[in-house]
Amino acid sequence: MRGSKHKPTEDSRKLVKALSSVGITYEDIADKLAICDDTLVKNYREELRDGRVDANAQIGQSLFQNAKSGNTSAQMFWLKTRAGWKETNGLEVTGLDGGAIQVITGIDDGDS
Repeated sequence: MRGSKHKPTEDSRKLVKALSSVGITYEDIADKLAICDDTLVKNYREELRDGRVDANAQIGQSLFQNAKSGNTSAQMFWLKTRAGWKETNGLEVTGLDGGAIQVITGIDDGDS
């Protein structure tokens, strides 16, 4: 089929959407259909997009439901990726007895 004019069919459209929805690369989808990547994108742009978006929406819904039902891992993941939360570790450095740190900027060798 490579080299000949590709004509999408209803079956090939369903296949592209299904493969896209589970994260198969464009290159592998094109290989499956025996077409080049450019032909795939030209003829199946909508199926590639819809497969990815629909799958992300389904997984997002599942994650959201898990977070709402008390799954703390799902809650933390949601808040970090969707609400901008982040974990931070602070480290305070002090000198002796909590005082200021003495900063030495050079070495005095006594020849000055």
